[in-house]
Amino acid sequence: MLEVSLTVSVIIKTLNEEKKIAATIESALAAVEATGGEVIVADSGSRDRTVEIAARYGVVVAQIEPPAQPSCGIGPQLGYQYSRHPFLCLLDGDMILDPGFLPAALDFMAQNPSVAGVTGHVEEMAVSNLEFARRVTRAAPENRTGRIDRMNGGGLYRRSAIEQVGYLSDRNLHGYEEFDLGARLRGAGWELHRLDRRFVSHYGHTENSYRLLVRRWRSKYLFGIGELLRASLGRPYFFRLFRELPELRLWAAIYLWWAASLAILLFLPDKAAALAIVLALLAAAIALMSVRKGGLRMGLYTVVAWFFHAAALPVGFLRPRREPAAPIESRLVGKGA
Repeated sequence: MLEVSLTVSVIIKTLNEEKKIAATIESALAAVEATGGEVIVADSGSRDRTVEIAARYGVVVAQIEPPAQPSCGIGPQLGYQYSRHPFLCLLDGDMILDPGFLPAALDFMAQNPSVAGVTGHVEEMAVSNLEFARRVTRAAPENRTGRIDRMNGGGLYRRSAIEQVGYLSDRNLHGYEEFDLGARLRGAGWELHRLDRRFVSHYGHTENSYRLLVRRWRSKYLFGIGELLRASLGRPYFFRLFRELPELRLWAAIYLWWAASLAILLFLPDKAAALAIVLALLAAAIALMSVRKGGLRMGLYTVVAWFFHAAALPVGFLRPRREPAAPIESRLVGKGA
């Protein structure tokens, strides 16, 4: 059944986004001025001026309170908790919403009632950072135009579809929350679609790429795939994860690599030769990725990123979980406080 209203709740998830939050809010306000709706800033505990700046705009500003803890999954669900409109548009606090996206996405949803979510292309602006440059060049299935399995980076969702699957975003996930939502929606018979047009411009992080990896470990972002596996245990789509997330097969190969290297170091009598073999294997992997990625800088970063992600998976899997649909402990700071 189609919603009568085509108004939108734009949910901006934030954590220390003082540099871009004003421009993000302004782009969202301009968009809902054309469609009707509201803008909600869902803050995961910023310690900078993000909330102060957001409150100046008269939008709804909600911030988590203890015992709630920051995560990638908690922001969207927090915004959903305070939202009122039949469509939900998710974006980060360092994104600028394309002015023509919402009308195009709403029109597509109106014509395709089986579609739960529509997104577009995310234009990465911080390509000097190796992580975001790697995203731009990565030919992943979820980045294609047309029918997709998840909406990385956000997009427009149909509230009735979210209500059917119970909640918007799993508060326990520090990453892969978009895949989890996509899997739940597709399991309920809904579809996701990417339009061949820009959704947002994403400014991302400009810090050193290796520091970003360390920061993502400390923030638990890298634990996301392990947390996703834990969340999916017993779900109908559990085994689908291994088909749709090729990184799981990659991390398994990394574990075999590490096991083989450890075995060589432990059991080869000539320790100097053993170390030389292990280092040669590492150098070969870096060289191969350098050829594939177009340079030593990107090849080395890719292998280091593999190691970080593979080490994080079991840590994430063993983390405790809270009920994802339970209300999030929070307070209103801006409008309605």
